[in-house]
Amino acid sequence: MAAVRGFFVTNNTAVSNPGPGSTESDVFEIIIGQSGIGNIMMSMTGGGVFAVDAGSSSQSFEVGVSDTGDPLHEVLKSLPLLGDTTANQALLFSPSFLAPSPAAEQAYPNYTLPLANLTFPDPPALPPNFTILIGPVSAFPEFDYSQNAFSDGTPVTLCSLSIRPNLTALSGSFGSVQSPSLVLRNADGWRYQWLVDGLQPLTNYTVFTFENEGRVSGPINVVTKSASFSCPLVHSLPYCPLVSYAVPLPAPSGPPGTETYDASSLPDSISDPLLSYLTNFTTSLLSFACGRDLYSPLVSCADCQAEYRTWLCAAQLPRCGDAAADPGLSTPSSRKLKRDAPVQTTFISPALIPHNASSVRNPNLPDFPGGNWTELLPCLEPRFNADVSYGVGYIDGDMHSSDWEKLGGMTKKAQDRWGNVWCNGPGLIG
Repeated sequence: MAAVRGFFVTNNTAVSNPGPGSTESDVFEIIIGQSGIGNIMMSMTGGGVFAVDAGSSSQSFEVGVSDTGDPLHEVLKSLPLLGDTTANQALLFSPSFLAPSPAAEQAYPNYTLPLANLTFPDPPALPPNFTILIGPVSAFPEFDYSQNAFSDGTPVTLCSLSIRPNLTALSGSFGSVQSPSLVLRNADGWRYQWLVDGLQPLTNYTVFTFENEGRVSGPINVVTKSASFSCPLVHSLPYCPLVSYAVPLPAPSGPPGTETYDASSLPDSISDPLLSYLTNFTTSLLSFACGRDLYSPLVSCADCQAEYRTWLCAAQLPRCGDAAADPGLSTPSSRKLKRDAPVQTTFISPALIPHNASSVRNPNLPDFPGGNWTELLPCLEPRFNADVSYGVGYIDGDMHSSDWEKLGGMTKKAQDRWGNVWCNGPGLIG
């Protein structure tokens, strides 16, 4: 196809060939942005004409027409989400969509709280279709994040990127993507969840997602762990919906590439005590003035239980870090990790602490068969959020926010889009 010099459209069917020479006032050019995408919205109750002004060299393009009022092709502000990685796996999520309806406000004395062992609700009947595209950063041109565009002018579209070598869209030569599942992690909404395997250790990968093949999210970067990293991924726990990271546990069984723990395979010796703690806390919480302003005019018992659940899950299921990983890794399939400039003026290291095989904070976890391991320490926010959601008269611990501020305060951020992860903060989106 000839190189495109312009796209033109009109809702005047009397104009048979709209183009740069058209003099009619109802002929419009679709301006293509630096991302390689252009959109126009107009009334076409009586039909219209779309035309391409062609040049001389070969080029391909894709056209979408919608009657919903929403563009079929655009770069979204929302980003994919990294759960965690191992040496050869990555747990990834689409941007959130279709937020659940807020729970009905309860009142005293008929005040109930969710059970400790939650169940996943039924997924939406007609969710949007998401495609994930992943490849080593060397397979992509440099990306200009200030312009949301590739430096060489490559369009940020699925039809353009999916034909580049060394990339995987659902399946490919360097790795594979397991069938996605729909998960509801929190009130932000539903997400698609993908488990990608067959990745290379200590390698920086670029990830895009595409909603209905046209609406682009990303890119984000994810970095795999070193080859010696042996903690398995844990995910899809209805009672801990925000847990989606590597935990110091024995290697699970399963077909190659799918060796992870979920609600069906996590040992009862781990889940039962956790559920018991949450049940006991809920019973204690309901002895307070739930559903009345006497508890708190700002938060509810349901808020308190939800924040406590997040903190408890992070405390009972510690997250593995990777002391062997170099944040400035420079393997052939990687580029230096970026920083969130200009805000981040120093390259902050992750909060890591070494453990031996038996020094697990949670006594219900078995000894780690991999020997010594490294913990990515919890962020301050889960504990703080639980603390401030307790009602009047409920006291837990003796460390107050003023003490935290003296020690550096909270960042409200556990990770960023470049693949940097600083602490374990379930629910904290970078």
